[in-house]
Amino acid sequence: MCKPLVSIIIPVYNAAPFIRAAVSSILSQDSDAGYEVIFVNDASTDNSLEIIGEFCERENFSFFSSDGHIGPAKARNKGISLAKGRYITFLDADDMWEPEKLSLQLKFMEEKDCAFSFTGYEFADEEGFSIDRIVRVPKEMTYKKALKNTTIFTSTVMFDTEKISKDMIMMPDVESEDTATWWKILRSGYRAYGLNRPLTLYRRSAGTLSSNKKTAVKRIWNLYRNVEGLGFFKSAYCFSFYAVHAVARRL
Repeated sequence: MCKPLVSIIIPVYNAAPFIRAAVSSILSQDSDAGYEVIFVNDASTDNSLEIIGEFCERENFSFFSSDGHIGPAKARNKGISLAKGRYITFLDADDMWEPEKLSLQLKFMEEKDCAFSFTGYEFADEEGFSIDRIVRVPKEMTYKKALKNTTIFTSTVMFDTEKISKDMIMMPDVESEDTATWWKILRSGYRAYGLNRPLTLYRRSAGTLSSNKKTAVKRIWNLYRNVEGLGFFKSAYCFSFYAVHAVARRL
């Protein structure tokens, strides 16, 4: 296979009921850009690996299986290390893309000449059906803005590795590793550019960590205090904005 333009990294942990829908959304892309799909099986105990194997009969699909459960940060980092494409993007195994996601975002990245972009998204129920809640995103995100607004969603991001190194996008092994990564990148001076189109369906499964609001609050507070090293009052100030935005996304 020729070198792919886009590397799509899918961490998988006990996601058997959802993998086929996620992959179907990739196969339905209207972009003619070459891509590769890298599954990272994180020691799943269901039949996720069997399903992954079915797709990996395709030339541009591959997988890596960890010996033990390593968590989403290390799983994505393994995918990043294996990626051959200029552009790196993530799709969680229970999420789905709209058919025009890759084509529109690649065009957007070229127009903005940027290293880091993200898109709007839409909430879906556990069956993968839209619940008509669309999250709009700002045109641009800086570090200061991102501390107060965690709207950047993992399955919408895209990086241009000709403008940002793989080392920079490697995720720290902390809770809310994705948000910690965006903050790390933005703190270093990059800006993230938002394509305000709902191009991803975010499946809100009842058992996911993000569905537990108390847990989410604790994770974000930990990021402020122990990862970013913000003082109590600065953390409280940023948290007040985070809370408002988080509630608004769910209305």
